[in-house]
Amino acid sequence: MNPDATTPAHRYLSLAGLRHRGWTPSMVAKLLGSPDKTVRNPHFRGASPSRLYAVSRVAAAEATDAFAALATAAAQRAANSRAAAQRRRRAVLAEVEGLDIRVPRLSPDCLTRRAVAHRNHRDAQRACRYGDHAAAPARPDAAEPGALRRWQVNYLRHALTDYDAVLDGLHGSAGRADAECLLRRRVYEAIGTAYPHLAAECRRQLNERQPPLLTGDSSAGPG
Repeated sequence: MNPDATTPAHRYLSLAGLRHRGWTPSMVAKLLGSPDKTVRNPHFRGASPSRLYAVSRVAAAEATDAFAALATAAAQRAANSRAAAQRRRRAVLAEVEGLDIRVPRLSPDCLTRRAVAHRNHRDAQRACRYGDHAAAPARPDAAEPGALRRWQVNYLRHALTDYDAVLDGLHGSAGRADAECLLRRRVYEAIGTAYPHLAAECRRQLNERQPPLLTGDSSAGPG
């Protein structure tokens, strides 16, 4: 979509239109200076007026050696920034991949008791938070097997939430979303390995909570 489709006969370009053509704010300031025209912002009444630049003046500036040099430098900076972000992303994913995730090994009875207690505690909290929800405590000896496996996985995930704090210590924000997905996947895999009867429930919850991790490289480990 042309950012300047609303200007008469396309005689002017907005800042968005200039960005579409490869201009940066610094290039606009150095090569164009003051706008040729200002108009009321069509989208936000209280916003500053939109600055418009004559297409003829923009085209003349783009034909200069100065523009070519600035555009080349801007493109190189953008490429360097993308490469640095990708390096940080790979480092963050490698850090999460290297975590030693330890799942508490509990007897079946102990895991069941704790899982049901955790479920009842969460249910009571929900009843306090939402007036239209009535708490319905479950009993270990009356739990349906599918529900019990779900509660057990939920409890073990809660027991492993300390690993989420690792993300807070990771440098930079590049790759943060991928790191969260990878950490979640590794936690589910660790639970399924420690408790094979919960592996299918772990896969179900993981598929429900997030799509398959697409890394684009081999740094994030096996899929």
